[in-house]
This record gives sequence, structure tokens and C-alpha cells, in this order.
Amino acid sequence: MNAGLKRLLRPKSIAVIGGGTWCENVIRQSGAFGFEGDIWPVHPGRAKIAGLPTYPDIEALPTAPDAAFIGINRHATIEAVATLSEKGAGGVVCFASGFLEAKAEDSSGANLQAQLLQAAGDMTVIGPNCYGFINALDGALLWPDQQGLQHLQSGVAIITQSSNIAINLTMQRRGLPLAYVVTAGNQAQTGLAEIGMEILRDDRVTALGLHIEGIGDIRALEALADTARMTGKSIVALKVGNSDQARAATVSHTASLAGSAAGASALLRRLGIAQVATLPELTEALKLLHVTGPLPSNHIASLSCSGGEASLMADLAGPCGIVFPALTDICNNALRKALGPMVSLANPLDYHTYIWGDVKAMTTTFGAIMQGDIALGIVVADFPRNDRCDPADWDCVIDAVIAAQKASGKPMAIAASLPENMSERVAIRLIENGIIPLCGLPEALTAARVGAECGQIHPAPPQPVLLPQTPNRYAPLNEAKAKAALAAYGVQVPHACRADSIQDLARALQGLAYPLVLKGEGLAHKSEAGAVVLGLANADQVLNAAKDMPTNSFLVEEMITGCLCELLVGVVLDPAHGYVLTLGAGGVLTELLRDTASLLIPASRADIKSALRGLRIYAQLNGYRGSPAADLPAVIDAVMAIQSYVIDNHGQAIEIEVNPLMCLADDAIAADALIRTGEKT
Repeated sequence: MNAGLKRLLRPKSIAVIGGGTWCENVIRQSGAFGFEGDIWPVHPGRAKIAGLPTYPDIEALPTAPDAAFIGINRHATIEAVATLSEKGAGGVVCFASGFLEAKAEDSSGANLQAQLLQAAGDMTVIGPNCYGFINALDGALLWPDQQGLQHLQSGVAIITQSSNIAINLTMQRRGLPLAYVVTAGNQAQTGLAEIGMEILRDDRVTALGLHIEGIGDIRALEALADTARMTGKSIVALKVGNSDQARAATVSHTASLAGSAAGASALLRRLGIAQVATLPELTEALKLLHVTGPLPSNHIASLSCSGGEASLMADLAGPCGIVFPALTDICNNALRKALGPMVSLANPLDYHTYIWGDVKAMTTTFGAIMQGDIALGIVVADFPRNDRCDPADWDCVIDAVIAAQKASGKPMAIAASLPENMSERVAIRLIENGIIPLCGLPEALTAARVGAECGQIHPAPPQPVLLPQTPNRYAPLNEAKAKAALAAYGVQVPHACRADSIQDLARALQGLAYPLVLKGEGLAHKSEAGAVVLGLANADQVLNAAKDMPTNSFLVEEMITGCLCELLVGVVLDPAHGYVLTLGAGGVLTELLRDTASLLIPASRADIKSALRGLRIYAQLNGYRGSPAADLPAVIDAVMAIQSYVIDNHGQAIEIEVNPLMCLADDAIAADALIRTGEKT
């Protein structure tokens, strides 16, 4: 536990260093929010700032402040940090930019950041190049700009590496109760994960949202996930940097290494951190977690008084990973009594408008569909404009949902198909009554998916990932050496031999069983170069095929028959996240289907089995339409063996690929292999 960070985030006293508009805003914000502690402006030339008397310098302060906002230039910031550290301050927010995040434009930035850290010593520093934070629970706002929060008793927290994203989130009108909004800046000393751990320990915080540009400290993120488990709270992350352009912008903005999208997603999934793709999805998921908490499953019931809305929900469910279970007989009987014979019963349910305005009948209908294996009920309802319509006619649906939730004992939500058709007033009213207000149907279903994922988190922390170490002077092994290296760890490979000339090839064929495969060595793309020939039935065919190849060195192997499915097993060193293990459709289908799943090493057998089951090609692996099934344990054995090679060569291995792994009824054999390895740094 970081005592200085706790003092900074929940201060009893705040010092504001500087006299510009930004610093005045900090003073006014906390004052307007009703901060009950002391606020001490520091400026050598002004008697008052924002109506409060100033102190000429930091030494003149009556005592060491819990928190300080430093709004002066970067060189003076370092001096102020040193003085505050000597005085025993809890922590500081560094507003100034031009440190490590600006190293591409200013080479002095890295040196200034080192000076900043030295000046801070053991004192907590948030930033530099950040807006600071808002604590809406205690009214402490070390925040230099406008913001849209209100004082509250409990809510969710959001930490972002972007100050502008943070401002935008404070202005949301979706009813999301924001307890903390924190900007981490370039994380010179205190990272996003460390801030998150301290915030999760606040009993008034219900869930945590993260906007991540780059993961700089994997071990810290693992510790954050452990804290979430121990406190029983969920984390949702919006990880940016999936495109080349976004990664370039991320590096230039925060000096963080974004890494691969697959690596980041694998890491977040491993740690039980649910992932979303947009800010609206983040806000809706956090609302669900605040009101209801994690869901036991992704089995959802949908109700609307329109067939169009029911169809939209049905169409959106698949991509969101949501299941609408069929109605049970008990549910059908209860619905038929409530709705009569004119309504077709299904889930999603179009209950028509026959019962609109009849709160008792609506309550019975909503409660009836919640019977059975349902984790969440979503009632689709768009509310009318307050300026042109009378919203009182929609009170019936709110009252019915509240009553149905109480009767069923299961969580319920009201979702507007258009986000603007759920006013903030209505959203707050729903939250106060324990109902989840959701804005937008795709976002609503994503929130349900996130809730279900958070409900499946394993209570035990996963094994720590292998931290990335990039080797020096790495180069590829030829296929024969790569297969020999993997075979030493238990990967099954075909019987084979090498030859450095056609004459040697004739002698090497002795002892091999036909049919054979001939491969020319030393070529990057053998198939395109005509350097792979399959199904050679005798020595003459092998020698004739060799004469037509653009190489003088050869690998000849016994051809694998009886293959039921071809898989790709690849491992790539991601410099931001570690070794990414990719499983997918192999052979000629790899690029065609792009059917893959990614994990981080080390992965368990259960993880690998689950990843394989998530592939579209798993149906073929498991025996499609009466075909025999492949030997799944042997496939997993092969993947685990490849992983063992990587673990034992940590810091040397940079890429391993087996494609295809030939999956047979009683075995799994690596038909082709590539390894790039080097020297440890």
C-alpha cells in the first residue's frame, strides 16, 4: 500500500503552486465542490488567488500538504518537487509537459524526467503532462479545467493516459456515477496500475475503468488484477493502439510501447480484465457493474413492444457474445396468460402494445420471461423528448421493470435504442431504483457480455507471464534444425534426412518409407519457389524433383497421411507483452480464414483447450459431420511441448511457428517448423 498515494488521492490539505489560469481553476474547482480541507495557493507576487490568501513560497506553508498541484514550467517544477519532498508532502500532480513524452521533439526531455524522479525521492508523483484527478467523493479536485461531475457517495473510477479523454468522460450524460477520474500522464513514477490499486481499496468505489495507450509494467498490471480479485471488484479496459497509426500516435504521445493488439488482448483476458472497443461501451459496461455487479452468465432475456427492436436485439447478439435462451414451458404459460393469443412468444420477445400502460400486466410479462436460466433482463424503451413531449406516459415501463426485478430477484435493465433517447434524469432515476440504464443497443449487449465475463473470473491469480527480453543477433534455424530442437521437447516430427547434393540425396533415401516429401532448403517461401513436392513414390521421382529445384540442399521426409485437420501453432515475442502463443487454422487456410486465438506464455492445458474450442475450425478438429475426431490430447501435448521450448529459451527465442501441425486420429505431427533465435541481452 502506498501511503503517499492515498494522501494524494484523498487529501486533507491541497497546495497549488503557480498563479496562472490553470492554477486558479484548481482552487475554484475544489472550493466549488465543497472541499472541507485547507487549500493553500503558493505565489511569490500575488496576495490572493481565486479569493484565497497566498503563501510566498513552499517553505512558508503551515505544514506539509497531502496533495500539491504544480502548474509552473518544467524546470521550475523540478525545484518545487524537490522542496515538497523535503517538506514531507504526500504527493504531487505535475501539470507541465516536455519530459520523456516529448523526447522525439526535445532530447532534453529524458534528462529532465530523470531529474524529476531524483527530486521526488519517495514522494508520490502523478504525471508529468497530465490534468491530475477528480475525487468526487471527497470534493478534492486537483484539476485545472472544467469538468462535469457532481458530489456523490459511491461510484466507479476511471483512469486514463489521456487528459482530454478524461475531460470528455466527465461530460457524459449517461448517468454513470463517476467517483474518481484520474489522468496518469506519462507515468514517470506512478503508473496506471498503482493508481488503480489504491482506488480499488476505497470501499466507495464499485468498479474500475481503464483507458490504456501502452502497458509499461506487466507485473504492476498483474498486481492490479490481484487487487481487483481480493476486493471483489471488476475492471474494464479500453486498450487503444490496435492500428499502425494508433500505435505511432501512442508512442509520440506517452512514450509508451503499445505492442501488438493480440498481445494486449491476451494479457487483459488472462488477468480477468474485460475489454471494450469504444468509450460508449466503457461507460455502459461500468454502469452495469456499478448497479448490478458481475453476471453469472451471458444468458439474456430481451423485451420490447416492437418487432423491429426485437429483431435488432437478435441480430446484435451474436457479435456481442450474447445468448437468448429459448423460453421454458413455465415461462410460455405465464406469458400467454398475460399477453393473450395474439402475441408470438419468443426470446427476444415483442410483447406488442396491447398491455402498454397496464403496469400490472407489464410487470407480469417482464417477470415471467425472467424465469429459467436468465442472468439479465433488458427491456428496450426509448423515452420521448422532454421539450416537445410528455415523458410521464413512459412511467409505466419504469414502474413495471422495478416491480418485475423485485419479484424475480434478478437484475434488469432498460435500454434505449438511440443513446440520446435516455435522458440523464431518467438514467439517474433508474440507478436509484437498482435498474441499469443502458444507452444504445450494441453498447447494452456489450455491457451484458462484459458483466458475464467478469462473472467468470477465476478466484486464483494466473501464473505470471514471461516478461519480454529481446535477444541480440537473432537468425532463423533451417527447418531440419528447428524440427530437431522441437523434437527434443517432445514434438512429433516426420522421419527425415538431409542432403547437401543430389548425389547425397540418393544415398539418404535408404531407410525412409514412401511416399516422401522433398523440400529445398534455404528458400523463404518454398511453395512459391517450387521447392516443395509431395507424394513422391520412389527414388527416381525424388531425384527428378530435386533437379528442378533452385537449390542444392534438401530435406526429405516421410509424408504424413491420415490428416484430419491442419493447425497453426505460432509463438512471437511481443516486446510489450511477452510471448504470444497463437493457435489457428493451419496450412493453406491460415491466411484465408484468419481463424486464430492468442494466449500468453505460460498457458495451461485448460487454457489451450479452451482456445482451440473457440476456433471455427474446431468443428473439423472434433469430427465434423461424422468424420473421425483428431487426437485432441496429442494436439495439446504438441502445443505444450512448443511452449516448453520457449520457456527454456526465454530471452533467446523470438519466433517459433509450426504450420501445419497435422492432427491425426492418434497423433499430432509438425509437418513444417520455423524458429528464430539469438543471444540473450
